[in-house]
Amino acid sequence: MTKLLQVEGLTKVFGSVRAVDGISFELMEGEILGLLGPNGAGKTTTLQMLLGLTTPTSGSVSIFGLDIKKHRQEILAKANFSSSYISMPFALTVWENLTVFAMLYEVKERKRKITELLKKFEIEELRDVPVRRLSSGQITRVSLAKSLLNDPKVLFLDEPTASLDPDIADKTRSLLQEIKEERGLSILYTSHNMKEVEELCDRVIFMNRGKVVAQGRPEEIMRDFAGSSLDDVFLKIARGKTYG
Repeated sequence: MTKLLQVEGLTKVFGSVRAVDGISFELMEGEILGLLGPNGAGKTTTLQMLLGLTTPTSGSVSIFGLDIKKHRQEILAKANFSSSYISMPFALTVWENLTVFAMLYEVKERKRKITELLKKFEIEELRDVPVRRLSSGQITRVSLAKSLLNDPKVLFLDEPTASLDPDIADKTRSLLQEIKEERGLSILYTSHNMKEVEELCDRVIFMNRGKVVAQGRPEEIMRDFAGSSLDDVFLKIARGKTYG
């Protein structure tokens, strides 16, 4: 398997706070890797550094073998991102939003691609609706559609199903698995839904207080923490417990 993402000694300090403290991990081609941990663990800051939105205090991020600091535009042309917590231009319709992003990514046959993604996420009827009139779940689906416009090789998903109802969340997980298997898509996935993580992720990383405190296959971590589920492991880590 090809290593698509390599993080080494990544650190971010804000004043006296070490938000991310010397973490290292990798993401392989065709892998879904869960980035987990309680609120304040450092996940969002880590994602921001991986996307080149925040400059690390120290350490390195390499994607496709390229340094994110020197090759951000080249890297992001082959990557994408979605979050339940980002907004889109509210005055534009769904179709207009996706068209703007498709143009930015220089998507060929963008009308066909947008139509295809609207159908996949079951939001065809929303194409001419301004984003300001959408529910949070509908905006999430538009954001997910946006994240697949450029057929990315690496996808960063920040709690992508948090605002979706169980039916749409299940269909979204199935779609991601389908795309992963068809195209070897690699996904870095954050979520507080541990059952979802157990279902989707090949490996997981748990962070707490800026540090990586566990990483491995879900079943390995459950064994190491003597937990019957990742929910058990999450609670132990959030409450400051270590292995066993």
